[in-house]
Amino acid sequence: MNTTRRYPAPELKDLPDDIRAKVLEVQEKAGFVPNVFLAFARRPAEWRAFFAYHDALMLKEEGSLTKGDREMIVTATSAANNCLYCVVAHGALLRIYEKKPLIADQVAVNYRKADITPRQMAMLDFAMKVCLHSDEIGEDDFTPLSTHGFTDEDIWDIAAITAFFGLSNRMASFANMMPNPEFYLMGRVPKQK
Repeated sequence: MNTTRRYPAPELKDLPDDIRAKVLEVQEKAGFVPNVFLAFARRPAEWRAFFAYHDALMLKEEGSLTKGDREMIVTATSAANNCLYCVVAHGALLRIYEKKPLIADQVAVNYRKADITPRQMAMLDFAMKVCLHSDEIGEDDFTPLSTHGFTDEDIWDIAAITAFFGLSNRMASFANMMPNPEFYLMGRVPKQK
């Protein structure tokens, strides 16, 4: 397996002040710098736009999607797009938010057999259709979501997260961005109290 990046990431010291501050903030919280933060920083204007939209979708407080739901969408659709980086990184966050060590592997391999709720199943069915066959979305696709209490704004979020990470998956894959080793272990073993 080729693990060499086609586009080397810039050094932290060489980043614009605003981007360096954000990267250091993430490092402080996570204990490491996720590779995506440095890889995308080679183009500062795009980094700012990417992470602004990422945060608008993934950190928003409105709506009924939980942080776990959002990461579940990313993990399932990233698996459909064969994106190693996003499956591993967002799978780690999914395990942590759902407090289920097995969930990310289940969702990535076959979400239809995963230990998820009927509501989450409807959500992922829709996300996968947006991911793989968005041109075929019709009114009938909205009914199961409404049945499970998703609003029109929630449905927009499901589609937007799926579409945004379609872009992210393709950028990570073409650039050969590899997941940080730390992601592989996160959320697999419950923390000792």
